[in-house]
Amino acid sequence: MNVQNVLKEKQKIINEHLSALLVSDSPSHHTLYQAMNYSLLAGGKRIRPTLFLLVLDMLGVNSSLYLDIACAIECIHTYSLIHDDLPCMDNDDYRRGRLTNHKVFGPAMATLAGDGLLTYAFELLTSGSQISPIKQSRLVYILAKAAGPSGMVGGQAQDIESENRKQTVEELKFMDSCKTGCMLTSPVDMASVLADCEKTEYDALHSFSVHLGLLFQITDDLLDATSSLETMGKKAGQDEKLDKSTYVSELGIDGARQMAEKEASAAVEALNIFGEKAWALQGLIPYILNRKK
Repeated sequence: MNVQNVLKEKQKIINEHLSALLVSDSPSHHTLYQAMNYSLLAGGKRIRPTLFLLVLDMLGVNSSLYLDIACAIECIHTYSLIHDDLPCMDNDDYRRGRLTNHKVFGPAMATLAGDGLLTYAFELLTSGSQISPIKQSRLVYILAKAAGPSGMVGGQAQDIESENRKQTVEELKFMDSCKTGCMLTSPVDMASVLADCEKTEYDALHSFSVHLGLLFQITDDLLDATSSLETMGKKAGQDEKLDKSTYVSELGIDGARQMAEKEASAAVEALNIFGEKAWALQGLIPYILNRKK
């Protein structure tokens, strides 16, 4: 099976599991659940939960036992997208090819939908009886730290404060390691914990995920500068509109592409200790490097 087929298979499994999760017994909560599902089930690449499942597979763990955890990761990612799009944040009209949550349900309900997904993620994370309490607490810690003020939220705050202010490449790398990178390193770290990885394996996988996270953000900057609404499913050119420093604004398109290729090579190298069994993870790297949306 090639990597594209593996990614499609994982995406299908994740989508099926997500579609069965958010069902309310109370008619009074219908609109909230409708808003949560509107964004959660809107498609997308499912890179973060797929990454979690692929690492488990590589390490010989039955990943089908941990779909709730994979979906918890996706819930947090989706919450962040809803809040990013709000009028008080990036004020975007489109996400994944259709109107953003607040354009359909209003800013207040969209905010609550994001809040609901964030907190529901930890309900999912702690509902599995097959995980020991020690491991479960470790998973909660990793995901909460990645999503919180020293991780994704901190990166988003830095991003807001960077509007109309030039940043160096090093400042960008730190911001993006928080804003984007933490939610790509955490699925890998969580899988490593579940698989009882030795330190050398844990460190190698963590290094791989750090380079993958930076690669993802560089390609995101490139797409914002070169793509379109029709291709990406959201408006392009938003970084320039908000006068934000990006890898493209600081390095140019060619320089940003060279940096992306360097991060891709480093991610591949980090997986070398796993040999051929890392083939799916290795295949994910060019997929991200060459993505169109």
